[in-house]
Formats: sequence, structure tokens, C-alpha cells
Amino acid sequence: MSGVAATVDVGRLYASHGNWLTSWLRRHTRCAHRAADLAQDTFCRVLEAKNPAPIHEPRSYLSTLARRILIDDIRRREIERAYLTVAAAHLGDADHLTPERIAEATQLLDAILHLLEQLPRKARQAFTLIRFDGLRYAEAALRLGVSERMVKRYVAQAYAHCYTLAHAD
Repeated sequence: MSGVAATVDVGRLYASHGNWLTSWLRRHTRCAHRAADLAQDTFCRVLEAKNPAPIHEPRSYLSTLARRILIDDIRRREIERAYLTVAAAHLGDADHLTPERIAEATQLLDAILHLLEQLPRKARQAFTLIRFDGLRYAEAALRLGVSERMVKRYVAQAYAHCYTLAHAD
């Protein structure tokens, strides 16, 4: 019964603010199709919330959520471009990049992003700074405002989480 109530609330939220959110995203993406996709992803994220709380400031809430999804989308697109660039350089010929290989790489990246989303914020930030941005522990500690030892703990926590998920059986 509570799932039905949450669906009705999301439906009302969509009816009241869906067009506004799509317009807001269109201004940020300059693409109507991409804006519509990201708006849909935003409302899906609202639906997937495990313990939905009442939303007092819907536009602020939706724009914050959409901004996070937009950032994830930008990161994923940058990773895809980097993959294509590296693959083209190694293969010397872009013809080897089949749609299937690109789709597999994209699915793998989506799985990695989903895995990282499950981590606490500081652990996720530390892990991405070290593994993806190539920072040293001391640099990441400065950026996060924590000790170098804490960054090492966060990264270890991320690796432990990955290991647990990989060996869940």
C-alpha cells in the first residue's frame, strides 16, 4: 500500500514539475532529447528511493538530484570518449570498435558507477581521486580535508566493498 502512495506522490510531483525539470536540464545540456532522458532518470531515482521522505522544496530537490545525474552522465561520456581514443590508438583502426564492444564497455562502466554509488561519500571520493584522477594519497587528503591515513582507510574500504561484491557467492 505504501508503494502505491509513493507512486501517486511521484506522479503528482512529475505532473507539477516534470516540464520545469526538462526545461532546466535542456538549458544545461542544450539537447532536448538528452534533457528528456535525464529528467526520466531523475524521476526514476525518486521512485527507487528506499525510504522516501516528504519533499518540502520539490524544485530544489529535483534540481539537486538531476545535477548529480548530469554529472554522472558527463563522467560516463568522458570515460566512453577516453575508451574510444585509447582503443583507436591501440588498434590503429576504429573499425575494430564494434557497437557490441562499445556497449560492453558502457555496461561495465555503468556497473562500476553503480558499485561506487553504494560506497559512503568520502570513500567514493577518495577512491576516485586515487584510482581515476591519479592523485597521490597526500594530494587526495588535502583535497578531502582529512589525513593521509584516513584516505588509505577509505580506499581500503572501497576495495573491500568491491571484493565482497565480486565474491558474494
